[in-house]
Amino acid sequence: MIGLMSDSHDNVLAIRRAVQIFNQSSCDLVLHAGDFIAPFSVKEIKKLSCPVKAVFGNCDGEKKGLMKAFQSVGEIKEAPFVFGHQDKRILLTHLDSPVESYLSSGEYDVIVYGHIHKPQVQKKGKTLVVNPGETGGWVSGKSTVALLDTQKFTAEIVSF
Repeated sequence: MIGLMSDSHDNVLAIRRAVQIFNQSSCDLVLHAGDFIAPFSVKEIKKLSCPVKAVFGNCDGEKKGLMKAFQSVGEIKEAPFVFGHQDKRILLTHLDSPVESYLSSGEYDVIVYGHIHKPQVQKKGKTLVVNPGETGGWVSGKSTVALLDTQKFTAEIVSF
């Protein structure tokens, strides 16, 4: 199981709840599709029982601080971040605008993105495309994450 989150925007309470959901779901990896905002928010992410892979979002101005905070948690990089997990090729990005071009390449099993603060799960051809929505909940008033089951190749949006 892979936990998916995005756009946490310094909402420490929401990040704490997301971490609880991921730990209770026995996630072996968590992906964050950007917009942490400040490095202090990573303190809650350190409570995960698994590693994290993340990308910077368009609101992440303190990149050096985030990189330092991430040293004991996992990896944070500029988007796109492409990697393999189990037998899946995954692309993690923040902005929604390049998703169609990534999709048309046919190279990825899973594409995870954020930025638009709207949860979406779509299967397009062989690719599962997921936006976990906004963990922070500031825009919609509803915090969401997603759980990606790599065995069943499905994703579920979880609201809290």
